[in-house]
Amino acid sequence: MARDLDIDRWDLECEFNNADHRTDLNGAERLVVRRGQPFTISLVLRSGSFQPGLSSLDCIAETGPQPSEQYGTRASFGLSASIDASRWSAAVSSPPGATVALSLCAAPDAPIGRYTLTLGRSGRVDFILLFNPWCTGDAVYMDDQQSLAEYVLSQDGIIYRGSYKHPVPTPWNFGQFESGILDICLRILDMNPKCLKNPGKDCSGRRNPIYVSRVLSAMVNCNGDKGVVEGKWADSYDGGVSPLFWRGCVEILRNWDTQACQPVRYGQCWVFAAVACSVSRALGIPCRVVTNYLSAHDNNSDLVIERFINEKGEAVESREMIWNYHCWVESWMTRPDLSSDFNGWQASDPTPQEKSEGAYCCGPVPVRAIKQGELTFKYDAPFVFAEVNADVVTTMRKPDGSTSRVTSATVVGQKISTKSVGSDDREDITHLYKYPEGSEEEREAFQKADHQNKLLQQQQNQGLDLAIKVTSDMRKGCDFDVFAVVTNNTQSNRKCRLVFGSCAVSYNGILGENCGFKDLLNVELSPGAERRVPLRLNFSKYGDRLTEDNLIRLAALLMDYATREATLAVRNIVLDNPEIKVRIIGEPKKNRKLAAEISLHNPLPQPLENCCFSIEGANLTAGSVISERLGSSVGPGQDAKVKIYFTPTHSGLRKLLVDFDSDKLCHVKGYRNVIIGK
Repeated sequence: MARDLDIDRWDLECEFNNADHRTDLNGAERLVVRRGQPFTISLVLRSGSFQPGLSSLDCIAETGPQPSEQYGTRASFGLSASIDASRWSAAVSSPPGATVALSLCAAPDAPIGRYTLTLGRSGRVDFILLFNPWCTGDAVYMDDQQSLAEYVLSQDGIIYRGSYKHPVPTPWNFGQFESGILDICLRILDMNPKCLKNPGKDCSGRRNPIYVSRVLSAMVNCNGDKGVVEGKWADSYDGGVSPLFWRGCVEILRNWDTQACQPVRYGQCWVFAAVACSVSRALGIPCRVVTNYLSAHDNNSDLVIERFINEKGEAVESREMIWNYHCWVESWMTRPDLSSDFNGWQASDPTPQEKSEGAYCCGPVPVRAIKQGELTFKYDAPFVFAEVNADVVTTMRKPDGSTSRVTSATVVGQKISTKSVGSDDREDITHLYKYPEGSEEEREAFQKADHQNKLLQQQQNQGLDLAIKVTSDMRKGCDFDVFAVVTNNTQSNRKCRLVFGSCAVSYNGILGENCGFKDLLNVELSPGAERRVPLRLNFSKYGDRLTEDNLIRLAALLMDYATREATLAVRNIVLDNPEIKVRIIGEPKKNRKLAAEISLHNPLPQPLENCCFSIEGANLTAGSVISERLGSSVGPGQDAKVKIYFTPTHSGLRKLLVDFDSDKLCHVKGYRNVIIGK
């Protein structure tokens, strides 16, 4: 007759188990394990000893407020001869005796979250269960160790901003293993409307990374729920801070948690994407932030962006926009609801743009489905398809009310970018989303998407060609020229009108004030001739009109008097901020105080007031931001310099993120990779 083990006390062996399950950066104060992988706890028996075949132990694992066998949030199991990693199981892995090593394993499809484990009649232990991308039976399994190190374990990274001609790397601290962050991530799941309405069903859904990713897509923004970040796309950020203020997710997540789940103000697309990435990695879902340049926002699902201009080439207000860039996330998982061809990267967009099933969320949709034009697949495939592959139609509205079609070479979905695995280089992943522009496969994919409008066939202009050229050195604070280049590819003399203008623009396409304008009524070109028309951009004019994005929109409109045809060229340029230089003083070692000597050169013809440097970094600054304010102004051509001290808490390759702020030069970003010795 089997006899229950009489347990006196136990040791969860947190340090060993957490290291074995790659959760040790969460600390060793509690047990954090991954599903589908055994872990071992030590039991000291009150009386008797373990006898194989004679001793028994009833185990019950429960999660959520209403544990249920039906929902899969409660599992009952006893001792087996050995661990079965395909289900909840337990086995003794030590010789008979008064001290027992008990191995346990959660099913690879068990719901993630907080668990209580009951051991017979004498023991209850608590632990946290996460997704396990190292387990072949888990839906998030990824078989490349370098990719796992990047997409799950890396606490810092790079997010791309700027323009498609000039991608600007922005360092970011995801900080998913910093103190308290995992608890906050679980609280985000608990605060989602589906959980508040039916917690038992919601906790059951947490076995599925598709469900969890969709919940996160909705909960990262605060539209319609108690989400984390409030978005704002305006010049004034009263009641909060500029989205460019943030250097990482730790401060954002902690603020949301300590402020009783009130939204953190403010964020824009890269902030939403970064927070979603941080939470996904914390929960064990491989995740990365991607940037799509010239990203379309199609709000009527016809896969066409209709753009209107006037006779000066100025954009006329339209609900449909082409964002200079837009960020979202990709999460790695299988899609058992679809065919196996669509396993792998799934796109989710936490920026609140359009509602999906009543909530402001988007995805996850297989990236491969977007490339193939499979728009009937869950979730929100048409919206993501349009972001990278919509056609653009430009129409000129004339003063008399008439309209005419304008030839334009704008192509959405350019240089889709993410940080490379294991390096700070940019990886271009455009080929994962679309076939080469204009290719037969790309057009076939577009037709499969059931596009009803006549497709625009982009052919080389055999008449007058128009392009915008810029110099390589366009720095904030400098005066420089940009050029409209007109080429006559015909066999006859041509006379035309050229309108060349510039204005400040935000990254999501909202136009600001004029920064320079030129209207040439009689541009004459002989056959084969080229005319290069400069437009001077002076800091005295553009300096006060730039948004924080440092972007200027250039637009050239060419009207051929002979044919009455109009051609439009548009290009966004990003002005470079000065470089932040960082020098580490001292030998970088774990728990040894270091100094960062930081400097920045003032490129503006004006003094900088209220100058402040701030640093943060995963396992470098203890999850905090350390700031140092300068006591005096920094004159034109002078250097701002500070020395900031910090103490690393873990060894390995780390990123020290630096931010400079002042009254005229705001949110300048920089970083330095530091290898911390043991």
